[in-house]
Amino acid sequence: MTISTNQAAINEHVFLIGHPPISEFLSFVRVMTTNGHAIDQGQLVREWRTANDRVLELEAEERGLADNPSLQPIPDHLLELQRQTLADSIFQRAFQHLPSDLAMVELDRLIVYQKHINLHYVNFLKARLGYHPTEEEVFRLALCTNRDLPPFRSMQTAVNSYSFISPSNDFRFLEVALLDPNQVRDSFATGPVSAVIALKVGFGSNFLNVLHVENRLVLNNGSHRAYALRDLGITHAPCVVQHISRRDELELVGSSDLQQNPDRLLKAPRPPLLKDYFDPRLRQIIPVVQKNRMVKVSFGLEQNDIPSV
Repeated sequence: MTISTNQAAINEHVFLIGHPPISEFLSFVRVMTTNGHAIDQGQLVREWRTANDRVLELEAEERGLADNPSLQPIPDHLLELQRQTLADSIFQRAFQHLPSDLAMVELDRLIVYQKHINLHYVNFLKARLGYHPTEEEVFRLALCTNRDLPPFRSMQTAVNSYSFISPSNDFRFLEVALLDPNQVRDSFATGPVSAVIALKVGFGSNFLNVLHVENRLVLNNGSHRAYALRDLGITHAPCVVQHISRRDELELVGSSDLQQNPDRLLKAPRPPLLKDYFDPRLRQIIPVVQKNRMVKVSFGLEQNDIPSV
């Protein structure tokens, strides 16, 4: 595949091809690359088909590889870091719905539903971690509570609308909260304040997180950190394990792909695994136009007089 890179802001992504659906691969190349609309779609299909032949081989050679993965306890010398993570307020709020704990998992056997990895960001993570990290440094990367947040900028775009922009694709709208005025420091208003509505914009909880569902482990968050660790030769890593006892609980974890097509990952004899990213027959390096994430928040106001009884 030949793709033009005639643009300054380009990041290389590794895309996992060969696993269904093929439409994800075609759409990604068409939408995310420079001049993607002009690329020979037939050639892309032929490349995907070749990779899919490799997937069929793996279904025979490694049938059941994703089943019954091992969950090992956090080593004793990391228990203080575990205690700090479990006590973290963001951790407690992010994982309040399902039974969750920390465990060591084998990276190669994690099921993945995210099909592409930004290698520019992976290289940043590897450089920050170093090429011979200690187990403590690996723990802090995977389950960090000391967060170095990416930059962002904000602007008011209308009387009732604000836009926020960040280079991180983890940037998002978080939640709405009704606050007591005393909870807001240095709150100035044209009159006494009765209540404050907070529209929270920020970043995800950023814990390496897997879902333990139907005797398989699905990587739910932290794909780039898992890839970076695996690329450094690290085979096992600490992560948050959410235990799912029935499929209805998938609605609580925010994985739309897993919710919509659970059998593709949970019943396939050999689903896509993290180690597939490193199989040259299953990966395609694609130059992707760098993008920023914009979150626009708008609010409405209605004021009426209604009967008191």
